[in-house]
Amino acid sequence: MPADALSSLGPWQLAFLVVAGVGAGLTGSIAGLASLVSYPALLAVGVPPVSANVTNTVALMGNTVGAAAGSRPELRGQRSRLLRLCAITAVGGAAGSALLLLTPDGTFAYVVPFLIAGASVLLLFSPRLAERAGRGDGGVTAGTATGAFLVAIYGGYFGAAAGVVMLALLSAAWTQPLARTNAAKNIVTGAANMVAAVVFAFTGPVLWPAAVALCVGLVAGSFVGPAVVRRVPAAPLRVVIALAGLGLAATLGWQAWA
Repeated sequence: MPADALSSLGPWQLAFLVVAGVGAGLTGSIAGLASLVSYPALLAVGVPPVSANVTNTVALMGNTVGAAAGSRPELRGQRSRLLRLCAITAVGGAAGSALLLLTPDGTFAYVVPFLIAGASVLLLFSPRLAERAGRGDGGVTAGTATGAFLVAIYGGYFGAAAGVVMLALLSAAWTQPLARTNAAKNIVTGAANMVAAVVFAFTGPVLWPAAVALCVGLVAGSFVGPAVVRRVPAAPLRVVIALAGLGLAATLGWQAWA
């Protein structure tokens, strides 16, 4: 990142990023859509797209920290399967970050809207799918592991709505309250993001003042988010998340084909 870009972020822009981080943390821990707020915020203060992408990935570590701290009741009893899934998604996140650094910009631009839209529809019908599949809360099947790995690759590459896709996958695989699945989603996607963040920290054009400002807000917002999920009825929350995902899919599709 050029020195002039670093000096272009003043106190008010950094404060704006902190506030945006709070909103992103709430959105991310509740709906898996943190990047819907944090990535445009970075673009709004003048950070170039590639640098905004990698800076956003590094900052999103705050989302994982805050969500984990705020979701301790929901995470209780899920340690074994989360450890297995986190190992899988960590490898996927590393692969996704390598793709971002090695492939031309926009490689997935035409595929991502379909992925997000499909996940949003899947999330709407996930309780019915889980009941038909007859799966319980204990196992990590080959299908779940494969799906989580693919979502982690996408999360390491770009990440927008990766949480929605992961939430849809886990909701369809496990029959349990949405709040517990949402808490698991935050940890599993966080593992993928952590590896990608480490890669970008050493190899990508991270704008550190912006990353720190966003991260501070993300920790605060994501800590509060699980309490909201805990109190809001699951069915309407699922519909709101799915509609937000469809809106993001439409926006990204318009940007790709306009």
